[in-house]
Amino acid sequence: MHINQTAETPAKTAVNPVATRDTVNRRFSVAPMMDWTDRHCRYFHRQLSRNALLYTEMVTTGALLHGDARRFLRYDEAEHPIALQLGGSDPDALAECSRMAEDHGYDEINLNVGCPSDRVQNNMIGACLMAHPQRVADCLERMQSAVSIPVTVKHRLGIDEMDSYEELQRFIEIVRQSGCRTFIVHARKAILAGLSPKENREVPPLKYEWVYRIKQAFPDLEIIINGGIKSLDQCEQHLQHVDGVMIGREAYQNPYLLAEVDQRLHDPQQPVPTRADVMEKMLDYTARELAAGTYLGHISRHLLGLFHAQRGGRQFRRHLSENAHKPGAGIDVLKAAMERISD
Repeated sequence: MHINQTAETPAKTAVNPVATRDTVNRRFSVAPMMDWTDRHCRYFHRQLSRNALLYTEMVTTGALLHGDARRFLRYDEAEHPIALQLGGSDPDALAECSRMAEDHGYDEINLNVGCPSDRVQNNMIGACLMAHPQRVADCLERMQSAVSIPVTVKHRLGIDEMDSYEELQRFIEIVRQSGCRTFIVHARKAILAGLSPKENREVPPLKYEWVYRIKQAFPDLEIIINGGIKSLDQCEQHLQHVDGVMIGREAYQNPYLLAEVDQRLHDPQQPVPTRADVMEKMLDYTARELAAGTYLGHISRHLLGLFHAQRGGRQFRRHLSENAHKPGAGIDVLKAAMERISD
């Protein structure tokens, strides 16, 4: 992927008018997670919540432009509302990939400015872009000009020694000139040298109050908070200060958390699906996927936490872990795992 190495230009003085239609509800979303939020995971999460906004794993512009784009962009219609997260820093490449996403029916496109991995840093992707706010603005402006669906950005509080609140505010002030109005803020800075991606999700301290201050400083922007959120009670507390919450690992480790999202955060009249209801739907989905040649383990790995802290939950998890990978494993493995659950 070609990277333009020209110096940054001064920030624009006015927000560019961008013609987008934004009907996406971001009050609650599940974060894009590499190696986790694939299409099977998203289908599973959709059975738990009708309203949660779901994100793909990050897909690089190079993967779409030079790889198997149909595979990377594939999803089930049931997954809507769904957002594609892109990784890249070339405005033209990002614009082209944004058009591809809109053509495939995605509801939103998100630019990754938060991933701390060495692998993406080498291609000027992810959190390292926080040091180049005008580049981020240029990318977002080109992306928005290419499509009519909303384009959003997800970023950290800062990186390395660029970690003051004033620098965060300056980053947003410059980037908002692109016309982007939705900022998803992971409430930690990223340490690009010396910490792994996993450590970057745990070691730098959370500073939720900085995200609250950003909302106060930019009341016209939609501010979504992310990082270390583990319960719907915490979500409700954050929603007193910001416009939306994004949950990451907790939604994967304890997915049944999503079952109450619709009722508690959207509509008190919404029913709460039972775990058994969700598994019935996943049995049907898995049968269809197996018939199409999908490997059972690619689906079952996302179901492991469904009965977290329930009687028989460990046995359910163990049965899937020990049997889903075996040659010829089929729908009977899921049914046998269900028999381990105590009523």
